[in-house]
Amino acid sequence: MSIFSKSKTFSGGVHPSEEKELTEGLAFEVMPNPKTVILPISQHIGKPAKPIVAKKDVVKAGQIVAEADGFISSPICSSVSGTVTKIAKETNASGFPKESIIIESAEENEYETFKPLDANSVTAEEIRDRVRLAGIVGQGGAAFPTFVKLTPPQGKEIDTVILNGCECEPYLTRDYRFMIERPEEVVSGLKLIMKALGVKKGAIGVEDNKPEAAKKLNEAIAGQEGLSVEVLQTKYPQGAEKMLIKAVNGREVPPGKLPLDVGVVIQNIGTAVAIHDAVIKGEPQVMAALTVSGRGIKNPKNLLVPIGTPIADVLEYCGGVKDNAVKVVVGGPMMGVAQFDFAAPVMKATSGILVLTAEEVNDTKVTPCLKCGKCVDVCPLGLVPTKLARYTQLEKFEEAENLNITVCMECGTCTYECPANLPLVQWIRLGKQRVMQIQRERQSA
Repeated sequence: MSIFSKSKTFSGGVHPSEEKELTEGLAFEVMPNPKTVILPISQHIGKPAKPIVAKKDVVKAGQIVAEADGFISSPICSSVSGTVTKIAKETNASGFPKESIIIESAEENEYETFKPLDANSVTAEEIRDRVRLAGIVGQGGAAFPTFVKLTPPQGKEIDTVILNGCECEPYLTRDYRFMIERPEEVVSGLKLIMKALGVKKGAIGVEDNKPEAAKKLNEAIAGQEGLSVEVLQTKYPQGAEKMLIKAVNGREVPPGKLPLDVGVVIQNIGTAVAIHDAVIKGEPQVMAALTVSGRGIKNPKNLLVPIGTPIADVLEYCGGVKDNAVKVVVGGPMMGVAQFDFAAPVMKATSGILVLTAEEVNDTKVTPCLKCGKCVDVCPLGLVPTKLARYTQLEKFEEAENLNITVCMECGTCTYECPANLPLVQWIRLGKQRVMQIQRERQSA
């Protein structure tokens, strides 16, 4: 019997071609500083940070240049030493211009770091404070300020921390490389998260297509009570919070609720490493770990890139794009965003840059819905994607709300599986935004 058949998982989901062989064997490289970095003041969910520097200010790498403006916010640290040239709206990977701090790099970096703390004597409060000052946000894609996750509301009892080592998006191998190259730091970060939350149980979920990573993590946790490595079935979106919790400990997060409502906090592998680096080494979050892949890039790589580096510079460092490249995507192919302006910068939670050829992009003609029900079968949240998309098209937002459109996590499994090639997730995303706007207006009325 194969390990695949015995592995834990969830209902629904899909198994797209993994495409990880392009970079899974490539160790991280550190990319040199670009000539200019563009630091959007909003690189996280919540309120944008507040700039505390001005034009012509000289800054050091690691220096806070924008402070958190509220509880759900995160400071921005400069990734280079240099001079602030302006604060203005600049192109962003989301497709919308964002207010940004632009810094011209100096020839050499002068670093500003924190005092390293001892893992054995550090307190929960010190961990949370360091994570906050270091500007750490979740590396799983949502970029939620990590400090907030380590500060659950009173009355919410957390008993388990789960690290997401699934990396279920095709092509991406950044988390895999962390588990291969720095397993001890991954475990150290997990233990710091557990200490900050006061819990005794920690698990690392790893898909069964990463046996070497599971082996190294098991070696790293050997003899340590309360820690485990959970091998999960290779399936998308296995790394989504609700799916991961269901697979690891069988708990179900109700619609509209959060993992902490069932006693669990989820963090990404890269987030755990960033926490270790901030607490134990005193390093703020100034580098983004990402995969550059796809058959349209000349030299695929796993990179540590200064935050704020323009996408164009990253592509050039990887040898440039091939003549047959047709699309550049920031993130993974399932949930990433296609780019139209390569001046957009790498941000804290940028997990990958994919350069895809025509053979890797589905441009099949859209046809009418076949009423096959495949999108319903694969939806991991048990939604009805065809109805949600249709209600959005017809602007029947009340009906869409009644069918729980706001629960959708926009994973794209429905669109991937649809034989009619309907852009279901794109319609649902639009409908979800409109319903949430209506709900906000309703609450403020």
